[in-house]
Order: sequence, then C-alpha cells, then structure tokens
Amino acid sequence: MPVRTCHARAIALVMGCASLALTVSSPAQAAPRHRGIERAVLPAGDGWAASDGSTTGGSLATPDHVYTVTDRAELIAAFEDAGDAPKIVRIAGTIHGNSDVEGTPIGCEGYRTDGYTLDKYLAAYDPATWGKVLPSGPLEDARAASAALQKAAVEVRVPSNTTLVGVGEDATVIGASLQVDNVSNVIVRNITFEDTYDCFPQWDPTDGETGAWNSEYDNLVVTGSSHVWVDHNTFGDGDRPDADQPRYYGELFQQHDGLFDIVRGSDLVTISWNVLKNHDKTMLIGNSDSAATAAIDRGKLRVTLHHNLFKDLKERAPRVRFGAVDSYNNHFVATAGAAYGYSYGVGMESRIVAEHNAFTLASQVDPATILKKWKESPITAEDNYVNGRRTDLIAVHNAGVPAERLTPGAGWTPVLRTRIDNPRAVPAVVDHGAGAGKGC
Repeated sequence: MPVRTCHARAIALVMGCASLALTVSSPAQAAPRHRGIERAVLPAGDGWAASDGSTTGGSLATPDHVYTVTDRAELIAAFEDAGDAPKIVRIAGTIHGNSDVEGTPIGCEGYRTDGYTLDKYLAAYDPATWGKVLPSGPLEDARAASAALQKAAVEVRVPSNTTLVGVGEDATVIGASLQVDNVSNVIVRNITFEDTYDCFPQWDPTDGETGAWNSEYDNLVVTGSSHVWVDHNTFGDGDRPDADQPRYYGELFQQHDGLFDIVRGSDLVTISWNVLKNHDKTMLIGNSDSAATAAIDRGKLRVTLHHNLFKDLKERAPRVRFGAVDSYNNHFVATAGAAYGYSYGVGMESRIVAEHNAFTLASQVDPATILKKWKESPITAEDNYVNGRRTDLIAVHNAGVPAERLTPGAGWTPVLRTRIDNPRAVPAVVDHGAGAGKGC
C-alpha cells in the first residue's frame, strides 16, 4: 500500500500514542493499520470542538475499557459496559444495524407486524380514493408499529467520553443510526457509514402540492450534545441510492432521511476530512424555525466543517438555522447527471462563514444556486473558487436569483483554524485525504 502523508501535528499525536498498550475484550484481531488514531485527541485550535476545553473522547481509557466489536450486539454491549467512563470502541469489519441477536442481517420483513404489507398500505391510502388527508386507521397503525420495531434495532446510542474508531481501512456500519444524544466528548473516526434506510416510510399527501414519502433515520445524529469531533469518515447510501427507488402515487419512495444532522442545542462540533456523497437531504444544522427550538438553539450550534468532500449531493451541505458555522477548505462536486439543488442553505438567524472552498460543477449547474436563501440572515462567502475561478458567491446568487437577495457579512470572524489551504489546491488536497481509511 502507498505510504500516506500526515501533517506535523498528526504525526506528533501518532508517535505519542504508539507506546500505549492496547487491550481488547474480544478475540484477538489484526492490529489496525492506523492504530495511532485510537487515542488521538482533537488538535488545539481545530474548529469549534476545540473551544472551552477541547475534545478528547476516550483517549484516557483504561485497558479494560478498550473494546473490539464485530456486530451490533457487541457494539451496544461495549457502550453499556463502560457507561460514561472513557472508552475506545474499535469497529472491525462490517456491522449491520438491521440484524438479529447473532449479527445476521435481516430484511424489512423481519419487522412487519399487525398485518402490514406495502401492497396493503398502497391500496389503503391511494390519494385517488383516500384523498389529501393523513393516513389513519389499522394499516397506518400497523406501519407505525412496524417502524417502532425497526427503530429499536437501528438506533444505537453513543455515551459520553467515547472514541469510536474503525480498524484499518474497511470498517463499515450499514443500516444503523448512531445517536449522540445529550452527551459530551465524543470522537467518531475512520468508519464508512452506509444505507441507514427506513423500511416503513409514511405517506403524507399534505407535503407539498403532490404529497411525499417521508422517512426516518440518519447515519449519524448529534442531538443536544457538545464537544463532538467527526473525522475521516465516509457517509453515503451504499447500494440503495434514492434515485433507484420506485415511485408510488407518482412520488419517489424515499427510504433515507439525512446523512448527518446536528440539532436541538448541540454545540462545539468539528467535522473534518469526511466524504459525504450520493444523497439528497445531507446535513441539517438546526432542525426547526419554531419558537421552542429557537429558545434551545440560539447561541449554540457552533460547528466547523473543513476539508470535507461533498459529492453529488442534492441539498443541505449544510442547511443552517441559528448556528455560527465556519465552513472552509471543503470541496463540493456536482457531476453531470447528478441531481443538484443547492449547497449552503441560509436559514433562520444563521451566521455562516463560507471561505476558501472549491466547487467543481458540471455545465448544467448554475453557480447562482450554490447558495439558497430560506430566511433573511447574513452570510460571509469570500475567496471561493468555482471550476478554478475565484467567484463572489453572494454577487452571483443575487444576480441570478434577484428575488432572494442575500446580505453579506455574517458578523463574526473564525479564529479556530489550524491550517488554511489555497482554494485552488483544495480539490487535490481534499480528494486525496478525505474519507474513511485515509486518516493518520
């Protein structure tokens, strides 16, 4: 395998960790190629998660709180065994969220209950006969009960003071939704997350003019939590892209929600060197405009995104409400034929700083749509390059979408950055270094 290069700070962390003894709770496994990342902590100054005490995850784990897990049951058992004590949980191979107690993958039929089938559901709530009111009655109840059984299986809660890290270059989680829920000090690194799908989407005839199928589950959700570092992972739909799904009632039977959301008062999060690809609704930072949500989110949702590859995503990369979000040195790619709506969603009271990013767009993508205005909020967008040319994203947007004029100047200046690459170099730097299996 080719030797991968590391930055000086990462080298220091790896060398500092190399001498630490590691004990695992399951049968012996081959040592991970990137062993040094297991006890690494977030470097000083590396985004919002480095503020107010930094983020150390499970770096101080004692030998009895270092685990290697190979299936969903072992993963949950490791979290339960350690509780909130510092812990390192190493994922080896592939873990299936939709699986039985022995780790064997199961299909959607394994969750069906109370007589639910998709054919019966489609027959019961066809808009031509049911009309434009929300589904109700026995089949909707059966769908909800079936969905509850799947939810209990696929949602896995991550405790405080955790480092969750993939072994080697092929650690994969398929069909599980990791919940970082009202905890603190969590690190997630070197894992491929795929296809967190909903077996039982709900039909909502009131969603838009023609109705829509709505699904649950993201690969990773950060809810009400602080000091979270998500680094060198890959997020996508795997072998089940939404574009390949059938249409019912004329609408796409969408089985995926987001890839990675940060919501409900979460704060101090750094997202670095990840790949997010081939998806529709990618990332929400702040999930609602409501007054109740605003009371929780104002002054929080401080998130840094840097050196991530956002490839062939339709929207929400990210869509932001309330948060002070620093997004720099990311590479956004929209290839020919891929659906594209926008990248940055400017939402209620958001304060986005989008600087030194690179956009590689197919000819059918209008640069005026990179930014999308949802609410009146100022944004800083400077020193960004589109197809190799420096581009004023706000000016291009305002000229191309004059009915949704954006105001420049987010009103704050990020200082928590360890390095800034020239945006001309960002495509090569990010494409080479981002994603699972590429972390030092």
